[in-house]
Amino acid sequence: MSDPLLKVENLRVEFQRSDGIVYAVNDVSFSIAPGETVGVVGESGSGKSTALMALLGLLDANGRVTGGHAWFQGADLLKLNRHQLEDIRGRDIGVVFQDPMLGLNPTMRIGDQIMEGMLEHHYASMKQAFQRTLDLLAEVGIPDPPARFRNYPFEFSGGMRQRVMIAMAIACEPQLLIADEPTTALDVTVQMQILALLDKLRRERRMSIIMITHDLGVATNFCDRIIVMYGGKIMETAPLDEFLHNPAHPYTIALFGSMLEPDDSEDWELHPIPGTAEPLLEFPQACPFAPRCSMAQPRCQTEMPQLRLFENEHWIACHRAEEVMSRAG
Repeated sequence: MSDPLLKVENLRVEFQRSDGIVYAVNDVSFSIAPGETVGVVGESGSGKSTALMALLGLLDANGRVTGGHAWFQGADLLKLNRHQLEDIRGRDIGVVFQDPMLGLNPTMRIGDQIMEGMLEHHYASMKQAFQRTLDLLAEVGIPDPPARFRNYPFEFSGGMRQRVMIAMAIACEPQLLIADEPTTALDVTVQMQILALLDKLRRERRMSIIMITHDLGVATNFCDRIIVMYGGKIMETAPLDEFLHNPAHPYTIALFGSMLEPDDSEDWELHPIPGTAEPLLEFPQACPFAPRCSMAQPRCQTEMPQLRLFENEHWIACHRAEEVMSRAG
């Protein structure tokens, strides 16, 4: 097995708010191999986007990394200064954000925005960047690139703007692409087109992709491996086939139960997860999902479950994982 492209160890992130410190990411560790796609799944507030944005120095002003390491190309991303991170962002690591209207400059032509990263990172000359931009627009499925080069973001549909964001993210041939909820604002048909495009680009470039999403269906239709997060911690992680056939954390099973499956029989019944995901104002000493878990026991309220290896690269952080697996079986 090849060395991981990215290896994160014991990442911690906090936010200072008027009502205290929010412990957003708590001792998160994971890795991604070259050419692999990993889905990071969880409800809003689970820490999934925060964990990845922290690696790139893109936290809000009140956020800070308080511990951990993130090894990429021999360097610890968490130890680099702002200028060093800027050299990596957009060149070696591309990012596709959730809302392309926030990621695109409304006053700049589309073509100029795609060229900007290549010129900033000295990836290409002006002439080369112009031609590469036309090629990228065609590659991501935007018709008539010379005409579209001169357009502004408001002249594109939501799906087309997301394609532009993808072109910007891959312009310098990054080894890793982080896609943060890239299909959330799109209808189902366009969503599938964007996922197909990302998969095509990954295969052609042997590029690794981390897909951050609250949609378990998107992750399981796109990724090689799934990471489930809740309360700033990893609850479960496994290769896709193992994850689909043997989900073993109560939170994972609850996520499956709350999914709407249009192809299921008429007697399919949704099971919403009770309660809401609350921000952690104290560092977690017990399972963060326990207050909402139907299988919680007193131990779950007082003792933090450790992420344990079961089989087939399947890791679970639950005191009752064996019982859950037995019931599912």
